Amino acid sequence: MKNYDTLSEAVSDLQAKGYTYDFNLKPHCLECASLKIEIRPEDFKVDQTHRFEGMSSTDDNSVLYAISSKDGIRGILVDAYGVYAENISEKMRKKLR
Repeated sequence: MKNYDTLSEAVSDLQAKGYTYDFNLKPHCLECASLKIEIRPEDFKVDQTHRFEGMSSTDDNSVLYAISSKDGIRGILVDAYGVYAENISEKMRKKLR
């Protein structure tokens, strides 16, 4: 797995590798707004995880997930460290570890 220096570099590279959709984190699923679908934890896998730490503030920390669904939909999810920790189901939390 490649190491990236910046979040934007990682996003660009993963998009070029076919992770073209953007996912949003919901309490019990991932949402793909452009396709108007929701993907449950049992229907996707995390292919890659990349962590980025902010230079000046821990508020700038983020995690980038490269995700593929059972249906062949590939996309990315960008999440801030800990922001959603209390707002997602246990299944989602385990899936995104």
